[in-house]
Formats: sequence, structure tokens, C-alpha cells
Amino acid sequence: MTAIRHLPEAPTGRRPLAPGAGIDAHRHDTHQIVYACRGVLSVTTGAGTWVAPANRAIWIPAGTVHEHRAHGDTDLCLVGLADNPLGLGHPTVLGVGPLLRELIITYTADDPPPPDGGERERLWAVLVDQLKRAPEQRLHLPTARDPRLAAVCAILHRDPADSRTLAQLAVQAGTSDRTLARLCRRELGMSFPQWRTQLRLHHALLLLADGVAVTTVAHRCGWASASAFIDVFGRAFGYTPGRAFTL
Repeated sequence: MTAIRHLPEAPTGRRPLAPGAGIDAHRHDTHQIVYACRGVLSVTTGAGTWVAPANRAIWIPAGTVHEHRAHGDTDLCLVGLADNPLGLGHPTVLGVGPLLRELIITYTADDPPPPDGGERERLWAVLVDQLKRAPEQRLHLPTARDPRLAAVCAILHRDPADSRTLAQLAVQAGTSDRTLARLCRRELGMSFPQWRTQLRLHHALLLLADGVAVTTVAHRCGWASASAFIDVFGRAFGYTPGRAFTL
């Protein structure tokens, strides 16, 4: 087993990542905001995966073992925090508006404002204020622990377009749809249709990051039409798939 790296402090700075590249499992003693100002970033822990495009950031609390993965050419911005101004004890996706985006980019630049003169301190104070205002987004794809539910989740991970009902999938998993529905609520914190929609949106983001056409993404992820996909995507992320990487 690969040793999990331990970093005393979460780093602050900018890091480019090629498609498919990542940062292996590690943890740090301070908190961190990770933000992809270009591309799509996924963060995975033992509890599941969080995926964030360019209008989302991911909060990672101190001590959380996690790994990063880039999808598409990605510019990764990292902001370390000694304190927890958000009061969050678990990874969370946060909405990033235009002002917060520019604050993160400026604060993590290769030539940030000098520490003297107070400019960097003022920049930091506004950044923290904006983080406190950032809305939490339900973009977590939790991991199932029960082997029956995990088997069904694995089927859909391999083919998000699989349109079989929960009852049909339960037969393959050797259980009942009522059991799976109960496990979904208990282990995933959502209904099976909600989890499947989350899964499809996550896969859609990754395909879009790879330059796959919107119509093809809709088909591969199980939507009946491109218009249906665009509608669901827009309600989840606040913009259309065609604008996903022009922000």
C-alpha cells in the first residue's frame, strides 16, 4: 500500500495539472480550499467524490485523507487556512462567484502582493468574507459500503446510461429494490434517482472536460435528448454545458 503523505500545512499557490494527472492521497494539519480556475477537479476521500468545475471550489477540512484528479487541462489554485472560518467539518463544494474567483486567482498567483504594506492582509480579509458568503452546493457523490448497493453503484459507474430500474438492478445484485432503496437513504443520504442523477452529472463534467460534444455527452450519460441534459445541467451548475469551459 502506498504511504499517505502527511503535510504539516496545506500549501497555498498555483499548480497546473495535465488531463488525468493528480495528487496522490495525502492529508494536512490545516484546512484548504481547492479551486480549478480552468478545467475540472475531482477530490476523492473514503466517503466519496466531489467534482468541481470553474464556478465551484472544494473545502477540505484538516486531517482529511484525500486525492486530487484533473479532468482536462487544469489550473489548480490551493489556499491553505489555519482557522476554519466556515465551521465545516467535512468536504463541501462551494459556489464561486466572479469576485471570489478573482480573489482566489490573485491570492494564489506566482507573484502575489508583497506581505508588507497590508495589501495581502486586506486581500485575505475580503477572500475570507467571500468564502463565508459562498453557498454550499450538493455535488457530492457518496460511496456505498454495503456490498449489494456497492455492486449496483459499480454497474452504473461503468455505464451511466444504463436505464434499468432499481428493481431490475436489484435482481442482478441478488437483493430487493426495497432493500436497495433503504440502503440508498441510509448510506448515500439520498434516493436512488437522486444519486443516479448526481452520477450522470459527474460523468458529464468529466466528458465535457475531455472535449466531448454536448449531444454525445447527453447520450453517454443516459439522457433521452440533448435538451433534457442541458436543462438538468443548467439547474445544477447555473450555466449550460456549452459554457462549461469558457468561464
